[in-house]
Amino acid sequence: MGIAQAARRPVVPVFVATTVMLSFISFWRAAAIVLSDLASSAYYVGGDTENVIGKSAPWFVLAIMLFSYAVRAVYIESSSMFVRGGVYRVVKEAMGGTLAKLSVSALLFDYVLTGSISAVSAGQYMAGFTEELSVRFGHPWHIPVNLFAAVFAIIVTVYFWWKNIQGIHESSEKALWIMRITTVMVVILIVWCLFTLTRTGVHWPPAPVPANMTLDHNAMGWLYGTWFSRLTFVAVLVGLGHSLLAMSGEESLAQVNREIESPKLRNLEKAGFVIFLYSLLFTSLVSFFAYMIIPDADRPNYFANLISGLTMYLAGPYNLRLVFQAFVVLVGVLILSGAVNTAIVGANGVLNRVSEDGVMPPWFQKPHKRYGTTFRLINLIVGLQVVTIVISGGNVYLLAALYAFGVIWSFAFKALAVLMLRFRQTEGREWKVPGNLHLGSVEIPWGLGLITVFLFLLAIANLFTKQTATIAGIIFSAIFFTIFTASERITTRKSGARENVEQFRVFSNPELSSRALEVRPGNILVAVRDPLNLCYLRHVLVRTDTGKQDIVVMTCRLYHREHAFSGSTSYEAKDIFDDYEQELFTAVVGVAERVGKPVALLVVPGSNVFDTILLTAQRLQSHRVVCGFSQKLTPDQQGKLTGDAWERLPEPKPRLVLELLGEDHSRTEYHLGPHAPRLRPDDVNLMHELWLDITRDPEYSGLHHYHVVSLALNELKQKLRTREREDLLQKLAEDLLRMPQVSDAASEEKREVER
Repeated sequence: MGIAQAARRPVVPVFVATTVMLSFISFWRAAAIVLSDLASSAYYVGGDTENVIGKSAPWFVLAIMLFSYAVRAVYIESSSMFVRGGVYRVVKEAMGGTLAKLSVSALLFDYVLTGSISAVSAGQYMAGFTEELSVRFGHPWHIPVNLFAAVFAIIVTVYFWWKNIQGIHESSEKALWIMRITTVMVVILIVWCLFTLTRTGVHWPPAPVPANMTLDHNAMGWLYGTWFSRLTFVAVLVGLGHSLLAMSGEESLAQVNREIESPKLRNLEKAGFVIFLYSLLFTSLVSFFAYMIIPDADRPNYFANLISGLTMYLAGPYNLRLVFQAFVVLVGVLILSGAVNTAIVGANGVLNRVSEDGVMPPWFQKPHKRYGTTFRLINLIVGLQVVTIVISGGNVYLLAALYAFGVIWSFAFKALAVLMLRFRQTEGREWKVPGNLHLGSVEIPWGLGLITVFLFLLAIANLFTKQTATIAGIIFSAIFFTIFTASERITTRKSGARENVEQFRVFSNPELSSRALEVRPGNILVAVRDPLNLCYLRHVLVRTDTGKQDIVVMTCRLYHREHAFSGSTSYEAKDIFDDYEQELFTAVVGVAERVGKPVALLVVPGSNVFDTILLTAQRLQSHRVVCGFSQKLTPDQQGKLTGDAWERLPEPKPRLVLELLGEDHSRTEYHLGPHAPRLRPDDVNLMHELWLDITRDPEYSGLHHYHVVSLALNELKQKLRTREREDLLQKLAEDLLRMPQVSDAASEEKREVER
């Protein structure tokens, strides 16, 4: 019987639209992705900074780590305004497309170098440990360190290229696993260093003043020999500028923000605090411990692998230190390799925003057929990283000299944009950078202003002191800015400007089911049509625990086609999923990202919207269907037409609830199919009076209320077949005129349901 019924069920041609990477991750995963960049800098920033400015380097590293919390506040405010609150979106909103493209060009320079320096540094640690281990076992083996580091870096980069092709969840899982192992190593390192200092004593690095800094040509760049180089303030800025290696990953936090689960802002703040605390303790303490424990004469030998050298000067047996050094190197390789992943994720997010804005051709955003990721953008990013590694020849100091150009200028432009938006868009913020003075109705964001000024001072200092970075950064940024500008004009001329439109994978599934769509039975089906009216979708997302109940968002494409001779109907994806559906689902994705909860997307072609929605709900085994109020129909008319569609469903018909939601959060529910009616208070009283009257006779003491209802309904059924039909229908029509009273009763029931 069940097989015969299934065979009679009509085939529904369904086009499932899946957006790129519409999945959500916890704040721990988000923090792990960013920390793979920030925490990884602990492996090289201390040595490189001391190599340039001298023994006071730990103080500058500490200052930068403290300042990073203020910069992170800027990113949290921008993310509270825009779910995709990265540099490009915010700078464009505040200062226009030209500066936005320039900012992104500088930021890409940072991302390319982040991946390159991290992978090369991992290779340096591996090469150094291998050489030391060979000496320990009496078989010295000289390794061409830079060549080894370059080859190792390329292998790591290709590995994470493949993981990012597979999707962000794969990458975030790997990052979280790496950070767990890193945490174990950090705890052991801190405890062991503190134990060592109890035996050797504590001696602090010299104060961060010009007298204790190496202000040679390598440190001062074009300022060397000028009167600027004699100013204490300038010397401090130079020291901080050379320590900026410790502060990166903020843009990755903004890009990963779109993937953070609900409640989004709270989880973003948690991720930001975890990142700050972890990087402050790890990066800062490593620099201080290295200065306090490694002798001054030996420390320069370990500038390229500082933590590895630190382990060999800890108090304890040599073999135990060697084992811990192996663990440190292993963790270093993992976390530095993880920073490659972070750079790919961040750069991919930035280029996606640029592509969505029509700056790059849509060809770059076409999703991977299997994984749905923007694989062409990932290929571009990884290709640039590999080329950079080859050109550097595995020289970590060269990469470090280039590194800070992009990150500081993107920070500066981002802070300036957020500051300008404080005055241009005074509303729409869930969170603000602290430090706001209110003078009447005017708000003066002095905290945000100070952050912006200081970032620009650091950017200008770096511009004149990091000669190689400035030249390379300007050339790289100019090339990409030119490419972006030309590409935008070509793309706009060919296809017209359609900004911020998502790319979707669209494929047909002739036998749609909850299993095929990978949603659980009992899901909620939300029907949408107007991209400007999705408030009811947001209401459903906010109130639903998607960990327990899935949400499917569908739209019906009204379509009429001639049937083929076989009796089937042929549809093409390009006919069903057009520009309007793309814009509609882009708006849906935006709502889902802001709330931080996942949805499944699908388009169903049909000739009757009510039949199509109900048939889809049946196939998906949905529990509830949610729609917005119609502009043409009353709620009761919507309910009646949907109920008629339910009657036309093939057996077995499911129990469904239709919920209509308005922009003012008004709500009406209709139970579809046979169900217990909602009785007016007067009807309930009348039924009870009849029951009391009949049961006064002891012979009918066992009578129930349903007996009264059954008798009345059967009598009505019989009389409707007689000459009394017209009189009965007239009485029903008169009862309909009492709708104000009925509405009041229904409103009471509605409020009771909501309570």
